[in-house]
Amino acid sequence: MAELNYSIDLDLKEVKAMVDTLVPYIYENDLYGKINLDSARLTPGSILLRLRRLAALRDQMNPSQLAQFDKINAKNEAVQGEWGVAYGKKMLREAEARLRDLQTYLSECKDDPKLCANAYNPEALRRTLVAEILAALPPDVDSTEVRNTAKSVDSGLRRYVREAPFVWDAALQPVYPPETYWWLYGRPPQPE
Repeated sequence: MAELNYSIDLDLKEVKAMVDTLVPYIYENDLYGKINLDSARLTPGSILLRLRRLAALRDQMNPSQLAQFDKINAKNEAVQGEWGVAYGKKMLREAEARLRDLQTYLSECKDDPKLCANAYNPEALRRTLVAEILAALPPDVDSTEVRNTAKSVDSGLRRYVREAPFVWDAALQPVYPPETYWWLYGRPPQPE
C-alpha cells in the first residue's frame, strides 16, 4: 500500500499510467480499469487522489517532477473537459461502489472486531477516495444519494474508529487535515 511508504515518484508514475489510458477507459463500461502497473487500478478516484496530494506537495518536487505533474494534470483536465458527462458518471459509480464496500466492512466489524481492526487500512483508503470524488463531482451530477450514503457510512465508522496516530506515511499528513479526514487519524482498536 503506497500510502504507508509514500513516494512522489511512485505517485507520478501511477497517475501518469492512469491518465495515459484514461481514453478510452472513461467512456467504457468497466469501473476498474487496467494499467500496466501491479500497484494500482485505474479509476477517477485513484487519479483525483494522486493529483490532489501531488498538488499539495508541489513544494517538495524537483523541476522535473513539477513539469511531469503539470503535464499529467493538464491531460486529465483535458479529458474531463472533453468527456465531462462520462467522467462524472464514472465518478459517481465509483463512489457508490466504494461506499457499498465500506458498508460491507462495517457489517463485518459487528461480527468480527479483530478483522475490523486488522482490515482497516484499505478501508481508510476507500473512504479517502470517496472524499476525493465527492469534492470533485461536477455540480450538474446529482450526488444527493451518494452524499447521504457517505454520511451513513461515516456514522458507522465513528462507532468503531478510535483516535490514533495518522495511519499513513507522515509525509502525507499535511495533505489530510484531521478536521476533514478524521478517519485517517484513528483506527478500530484491537480486541482484548
